[in-house]
Amino acid sequence: MKKSILALTIAALISSGTAFAAETPRDNFYWLGQINKASDIINTSEGLLTPEEGRNIAQGIRKVLADGSRPGAPRPSNVVAFEPYLIKAAGPQVTKIHAGRSSQDMLTTVGIMEQREHLLDMAKELNKVQADLIRLAEENKETVIPNYTNGVQAQPNSLAHYLIAYANAYNRDMQRTREYYARLNRSPMGSTVLNGTGWPLNRDRMAAYLGFDGLAYNTYDAGQVFPQEAPIETGGITNCIAIHTTSFIEEIMQQYAQPRPWILLKEGGGNTYVSSAMPQKRNPGILNSCRGEASTLLGMSMEAAFRSHNIPAGMADGRLNGRRDLMPQGTKVLSGLDRILNNLVIKPERSLEELDLDWTCSQEIADELMKNHGIPFRTGHHFASEIVTYARANNITPKDFTYDKAQMVYANLAKDDPVLPKSFPMTEEEWNHAKDPVAIVHNRKVKGGPQPAELDKMISMAQKDLADNENWVSRQEEKLSAAENKLNADFQEMLK
Repeated sequence: MKKSILALTIAALISSGTAFAAETPRDNFYWLGQINKASDIINTSEGLLTPEEGRNIAQGIRKVLADGSRPGAPRPSNVVAFEPYLIKAAGPQVTKIHAGRSSQDMLTTVGIMEQREHLLDMAKELNKVQADLIRLAEENKETVIPNYTNGVQAQPNSLAHYLIAYANAYNRDMQRTREYYARLNRSPMGSTVLNGTGWPLNRDRMAAYLGFDGLAYNTYDAGQVFPQEAPIETGGITNCIAIHTTSFIEEIMQQYAQPRPWILLKEGGGNTYVSSAMPQKRNPGILNSCRGEASTLLGMSMEAAFRSHNIPAGMADGRLNGRRDLMPQGTKVLSGLDRILNNLVIKPERSLEELDLDWTCSQEIADELMKNHGIPFRTGHHFASEIVTYARANNITPKDFTYDKAQMVYANLAKDDPVLPKSFPMTEEEWNHAKDPVAIVHNRKVKGGPQPAELDKMISMAQKDLADNENWVSRQEEKLSAAENKLNADFQEMLK
């Protein structure tokens, strides 16, 4: 089992003798400390600071970080508030560390480092959701359900086919997350305010120490343009997550309007709750709460857009900020959905009964007439529609609609239709087969349909996508852990 970034970092800090409590928050104060460590190491080895100055500054940094980790101690979150603690710990000479830096590039860097951890947390929840959708699909390959369009029963489908569609959707969310990470994980350090600095800073070493994959190269873009754009792209990713989640929830909620749902939540454990006035009601609490969190997430993304709207580049209103980041809320939504997926009760016999109560087979009747007997689709569609009209007027379900009645409806239609053969061309076996929801699902022919062979293929594809996503998260965490451990070890050497 792989250790988390936090666990690895804490282990490195303890082994190096750095006085951090085990519960040290990874907040602005923490990340400003990491930037200060890296600046001190690099500027000393590059000759911008003398070895004595570097050691004195390192001792001051260590004291400030240790003091800030004591219970109830202040943990200043911006550069201007942080610096006086350094001066108090190591004297005015400590401000030499600030040569070639600005609060703008430092706080932009802090925001990115906070968000990339939030992103990896959210990515892991995306992977959990995909894993549970795939598991449920494997368990329900033979479960046939009604699918709905416009809120009305439309066609029979495999529940597994439906679940893999959502696994694919969350995989796309993961792909967007991974693509964004490549744009996010670039170091702004050294861009200072907007046009760089006259100091010969080693931006590449700084990027490596802080776990970045490269530089945000253009210094104006690094500190002024990208930080304002980033929350908007984050909102695009999390909006998709929210929409996929609420769509899935609403399809389950539709079943709660029925006295005998074919899919619902396990009772108890906080999943459902009993109405205060109506004893028969078991309200789907976790569906409601997850949908509410998704609505909050959508609202937060709108706030991010308005913050960035109509302001000059670089203003703090819309700048990337770990404390206003959308991804922790995205993680909360996904965690709620994962709980839902692990508490579903699926009743295959009830879903099949619901299919047998309505005419989702009617398109198959038209298709079979054309495939097997050359009847033009629109003509066959008209016949199937007449069947449905007669059946509903006489309260007859598909299962109970006999071959004799089908012949009767057909004869009434054919006598005035020059295209139709005068006798009903389907055999009784064909008629019964066309009404069978399970046969309809199994007889799909196109790539990507719910038939067993294609279903197995799509489950396998989803499993490969999931494995790739899980490996990607592990690789990023390992890279960040290695960079952080290297920084902490080299900083410890500065103190000798």
